[in-house]
Amino acid sequence: MATWFLIIIYLAFISLGLPDSLLGSAWPVIWPDIGSSVGSAGIVSMVIAGGTIVSSLASGSMIQRLGTGRITLFSCILTAGALLGFSMAPSMAWFVVLAIPLGLGAGAVDAALNLYVAENYKAHHMNWLHCFWGVGATMGPLIMSSYIADHNTWRSGYTAVSVIQFSLVIILLITLPIWKRLAAMRELQQPQNESNVVTDSRQQEQTVITSIFRIRGVKPTLTAFLFYCGVESTVGLWGASYLVGAKNISADTAAVWISLYYGGITLGRLITGFITLKVANRLLIRYGQLITILGGIILMLPLTPSFSLLGFMLIGLGLAPIYPGLLHETPARFGKEHSAKLMGYQMAVAYTGTTLLPPMVGLIASQTSIGLFPSVVLAFLIFMWLSAEKVNRILYKQVKAGM
Repeated sequence: MATWFLIIIYLAFISLGLPDSLLGSAWPVIWPDIGSSVGSAGIVSMVIAGGTIVSSLASGSMIQRLGTGRITLFSCILTAGALLGFSMAPSMAWFVVLAIPLGLGAGAVDAALNLYVAENYKAHHMNWLHCFWGVGATMGPLIMSSYIADHNTWRSGYTAVSVIQFSLVIILLITLPIWKRLAAMRELQQPQNESNVVTDSRQQEQTVITSIFRIRGVKPTLTAFLFYCGVESTVGLWGASYLVGAKNISADTAAVWISLYYGGITLGRLITGFITLKVANRLLIRYGQLITILGGIILMLPLTPSFSLLGFMLIGLGLAPIYPGLLHETPARFGKEHSAKLMGYQMAVAYTGTTLLPPMVGLIASQTSIGLFPSVVLAFLIFMWLSAEKVNRILYKQVKAGM
């Protein structure tokens, strides 16, 4: 049962990744059709990410009340309905309105499934979980590209992804009794004195929050999460617009190239899931960041368009181990007693990066030129690398002092 159940969770993460890459890959043909501007995709992205932050922060209490299965089901209904709405949206205002349920649904299912896998499965499954997010994120632009190229419409692309989401809703509805059964089994396995522990933790919650931010290395770690999700979403949202506007590549080809960027993330996480059995997360995170910087440099150089594809793929491949690696390192770096709270803060800050940085890039592009996109991406990558290396230096000094 555990294996089949894990497959359902992986399918849910594929559905989580599908909408994340659709907007950026289709935006070059969406904004002229709805009478908007090239930079307004940042507003939609910001609303989606804002909803994600709200639902992820509230996910703890929602999971306690409803359970992981119901949260996942309701979240998929929200995202499927929002995507269907996008396919019929006549104006920019509707895109903004529909971005709210899309963000709320995405944040809730992301937090719920990450927590579930962290508590019930081994570490390498975390990398593979995010690998399946990459499968969905890779499929999204490919689906959209096929509809743009063959049918000259982006609306049918959104409809197709919505149908996939509703199919998952049916699967989750059928398997909902299994979630309830497993939840009841885990409740019976919990220690009898757990309620007292919960009471004590509530009384000490404010003290724990204060002490977490006083731990050395926490603040630069949060900064690394901010720039990681910021750069991942910035490349996904504006990459196609950069290829169309600065490199004169057709919209359907640009969508395919962005899918290969997400393909790099997917392939990297699949491989990383095996490598983690032999190589420390800290090294994988460092190597990944260096690969992303190399990709950013290639993207910025005045080379032929084919090198832009190489740059996107290297950035995706390098990003692969960073996010799941940083999440997995949380208990080891900052203590198990702080990991639950800190995990939530890390995800909230990561979504904040998704909320703020892509619209900032859109503003820069609208005021200057989309040609500045590679320089901004490289700057984000360097800030992320510096933040993560600062944490490594702090941890190295602590280990050296303890010897």
